[in-house]
Amino acid sequence: MPLTKKLIQAIELQTRGDIAGATLLFQEVLAVDTHNAHCLYSLGLIALNAGELPDALDLCSRGVQATPQFAPLHYLRGAVLQAMGNKEEALRSYDAALEIDPQSQEVLLNSGALLRSMFRHKDALERFNKILAINPSHVAALGNCGIMLTEFKQSEQAIAMFEQLLRIKPDFDYAPGLLFYERMHICDWKGHDTLGRDIVEGVRSGKRVCKSLAFMSLSDEARDHQIAAQIFATHHNPGRTTALWTGERYRHQKIRLAYVSPDLREHPVGHLMAGVFEQHDKSRFETIAISLGIDDQSRLRARMLKAFDQFIDARDMSSVQIAQLMRSLEVDIAVDLGGYTSDTRTDIFSYRPAPVQVNYLGYPGTMGVDYFDYILADRHIIPPGQQQFYNEKVAYLPDTYLPTDNSVQISPRTPSRSECGLPETGVVFCSFSHDYKISPPVFDVWMRLLAQVPGSVLWLMSRGELAQRNLRQEAQARGVDPTRLVFADRVPLVEDHLARYRQADVFLDTHPYNAHTTAADALMAGLPVVSYMGNSFPSRVAGSLLHAIGMPELATHSLADYEALALQLAQEPTLLADCKAKLVNNQAHFSLFDTQGFCFNLEAAYIAMWRAQQLGGVYDEIGSAH
Repeated sequence: MPLTKKLIQAIELQTRGDIAGATLLFQEVLAVDTHNAHCLYSLGLIALNAGELPDALDLCSRGVQATPQFAPLHYLRGAVLQAMGNKEEALRSYDAALEIDPQSQEVLLNSGALLRSMFRHKDALERFNKILAINPSHVAALGNCGIMLTEFKQSEQAIAMFEQLLRIKPDFDYAPGLLFYERMHICDWKGHDTLGRDIVEGVRSGKRVCKSLAFMSLSDEARDHQIAAQIFATHHNPGRTTALWTGERYRHQKIRLAYVSPDLREHPVGHLMAGVFEQHDKSRFETIAISLGIDDQSRLRARMLKAFDQFIDARDMSSVQIAQLMRSLEVDIAVDLGGYTSDTRTDIFSYRPAPVQVNYLGYPGTMGVDYFDYILADRHIIPPGQQQFYNEKVAYLPDTYLPTDNSVQISPRTPSRSECGLPETGVVFCSFSHDYKISPPVFDVWMRLLAQVPGSVLWLMSRGELAQRNLRQEAQARGVDPTRLVFADRVPLVEDHLARYRQADVFLDTHPYNAHTTAADALMAGLPVVSYMGNSFPSRVAGSLLHAIGMPELATHSLADYEALALQLAQEPTLLADCKAKLVNNQAHFSLFDTQGFCFNLEAAYIAMWRAQQLGGVYDEIGSAH
């Protein structure tokens, strides 16, 4: 058979899925024509898909050397190098392909995704925009471009991209959720109820309509949160057929405890955990940080560098390389502090690098997979009756699941009302939560409170002018003077930020996604938090904190009760003063701000997990295994 005909037949077999037959024919062609670019490319692709990365790289490199102007070989070599974790070299190969064929949409798309993973967001956006210049209807480029625009806080442009994406391909993965979530970030509630209802119905039908983190700002049902997480996990983070840890029993003098996170820096997770990292009992634990995010050179980062026995900057490593490193370090317990949040790497845990794997803190819900053994919580966050909605075993801490850092000293100087942009008199309702957590039903309550409390204002921490403009318009539409919304500026030091809370009277929590770190900050500053505890993890966090500070009376269980309590506190100065005095007194007597005590309980949970694993079981309570 002539070589050309044999090559055509091989490609047909490959297209039909007969990989073995195709491989045989490609090899026969290559035996005669040793530099055949099409053969080297096809065999390299087959090797890549089979996970035989060294063989794939060898075939691509041979092809590139023999036929340097054949762009697909450069592209495939880049894909192989990317899979091997060599991002810089992969990018060079992609760039070589683009030098030959600058219009290759496939190379532009993949190299853009690689640049995004390298935190080169501007360069990534440029590549996605190049695709759209060639093909304005390219759905993957629209989706990626929209996501990158959200990173640059260019919400209006991102929303336009997502709207166009939905018009072209209504069933594009997660597109309704991308649009909903970005609208929430600027408090644009156009179509909120209709789109929200469609997303909930889509999740319940098993469709990829919304990523699980975005879904938390919409739904208050733990069951639905689990479904959303399982849909996302099945798509992005399936379990592996083989595991790195295969049952070996380590014999370490100390428990090797690894925290994996992109947020070991100036970040809410960093603020919450810094004191715990410093308090860990180094006679019992060897602590390891696996940092996935940027080094922001902050004070917080410097504290963490000192707190750990090992601090590993793993930004430039692939997920499998990080997992292999953790296995080589013989980590006993690996804790994911990120979950499905920005810049995390859930797939590290899919390789099962450690005997015990824990989902904790950064993501308020189940991961929806079977390779996390535990989720750390408390009985207010996950009532026993809701354990069925978590794929992990629920490991309960005795007080609250949320750590705090009592080493933070609030600035002794309280800025004046004038400095804060507040009126000299009148009740100050405060809510410093993220814009995306403000839901229309809760905002309705806030506006009714302003209407019923003359001279009061609502003090917010909006991140952008668009959200401020939209919130003022929403206030006016509800008959409230928009100037009664006051927006706080950001301040560099957390100590100064916390001092501002002293000028507020009542902190109004958000729902269905509560204030978490922000609620703890308010309570630390002596500001009462009124919360509505719902039916899901993120809607029960502030309530958990209120129980841990001995103020459960501030945790309501309906929107009506939430509104009534906030109004009562605002209208009865004596009651509010007594509430503030009780809160300040309780800070010294309840568990919420006892970092050392929290760390002791957390370590007891880790020890119980470790012992249960040694015995081949799991544990329910601290100190008990079965």
